[in-house]
Amino acid sequence: MLMYPHIDPVALQIGPLAIHWYGLTYLAAFGLFMFLGTRRLRHAPFASLTGPGAWTRKDVEDILFLGVMGVVVGGRLGYCLFYKPGYYATHPLEIFAIWQGGMSFHGGLLGVIASMVWFARSRQRPWLQVADFVAPCVPTGLAAGRVGNFINGELWGRFASPDLPWGMVFPQSGSMLPRHPSQVYQFLLEGLLLFVLLWLYARRERRQGQVAAAFLFGYGIFRFIAEFFREPDSFLGLLPLGMSMGQWLCLPMIVAGVALWLWAQRQPVR
Repeated sequence: MLMYPHIDPVALQIGPLAIHWYGLTYLAAFGLFMFLGTRRLRHAPFASLTGPGAWTRKDVEDILFLGVMGVVVGGRLGYCLFYKPGYYATHPLEIFAIWQGGMSFHGGLLGVIASMVWFARSRQRPWLQVADFVAPCVPTGLAAGRVGNFINGELWGRFASPDLPWGMVFPQSGSMLPRHPSQVYQFLLEGLLLFVLLWLYARRERRQGQVAAAFLFGYGIFRFIAEFFREPDSFLGLLPLGMSMGQWLCLPMIVAGVALWLWAQRQPVR
């Protein structure tokens, strides 16, 4: 049985300025996106596009900027809508209090989709081409976010067997019983494993939309599995069929991923 190591959330304190580990994980996520995005330019079909439709480093920078906006706005609105709609309906001004915490991946995903649609229309490019470009560059950012969750000692897992070698006690959970370190599970599944599979899949030219479909399906499946080990939100608990809110939100992703992949498979090769 392991004990949560009580990591100081502040990485560096300079006078009144405090640099938090969680903020650094976000910076790492953005840096990894730029690094992978510039290498994605070498993959088919992006490397062969010429003329006005050619992809450049400037496109990667613009997508990153719009994506950050989509993550923040969508993630916050998604949390308010999916997890606490009643509370924020009666306290609408607290929607803007993002420093109090409360972000939703699924809301952030919708925000990123909206930002990609904006980018595609402004550059007169197919939206699915933009989605295919972005999808393999996302999982490493998700992995960085899970590192931040672990450092903050939040989003811990459900109770685990005392015999589990990596079972971990999170005193901040209010219990001294071992739990699954679900942040680590999500780091490995939604982050590293999804990245490796998606990056290898995207290296070969696919029908337009299939890489984005693989991301939707892959993330949905891995997150659905990880949710079996993650403690559900205390104010929600388990929902119908014994599933968490995260699992219910993953089901549309899985269905959409399968439907998009099958639709793309029937389209002629561009």
